[in-house]
Amino acid sequence: MIVIDMQRYFLDKESHAYVRSSPAVVNNIIKLQTAFLNHNLTLIQTRHLNTPKGAGRMNLWWADVITEANPLSEIDDRLISDRAVIVRKEQYDAFLNTDLEHILTRRGISQLLITGVLTHLCCETTARSAFMRGFEVFFAVDGTATYSEKFHRAALLNLSHGFAVPVLTGEILEQLGGRNK
Repeated sequence: MIVIDMQRYFLDKESHAYVRSSPAVVNNIIKLQTAFLNHNLTLIQTRHLNTPKGAGRMNLWWADVITEANPLSEIDDRLISDRAVIVRKEQYDAFLNTDLEHILTRRGISQLLITGVLTHLCCETTARSAFMRGFEVFFAVDGTATYSEKFHRAALLNLSHGFAVPVLTGEILEQLGGRNK
């Protein structure tokens, strides 16, 4: 399971980057994280952090990039787990210039569940990248959020046409419930 960028930067109502639909997915992600950890499955959380050099073209798209000095760059307290593997990333793609692929292959992981924010940017890009690297990708419809329903639906439509299987939290929990711990 990969939890993409569930940082206070996107989840705090006072942040200019607040994702209004994020409260609807936080509890689903918590349920999924708990189930994965209860079954001793790998939990990866990404933390988007930029440096002036690493931000690349993101500086042209966004007026404010996330730096480590920003207190809102921390993963939301409700989602912190000392059993999670934290992957720091600087671009939409959690695989780009990170050790994510190495972590997954070293653990023998061939299937990924993608959750988090932003559906149409970091989540979708990471899902596509995972598929291109040979992973079977499942994408949590009710475990991802973004700034508009239009962007969310477009990402789901694109991914379901050749990159990922759209799933609901309940479906994943049901599948995990049938597994031996």
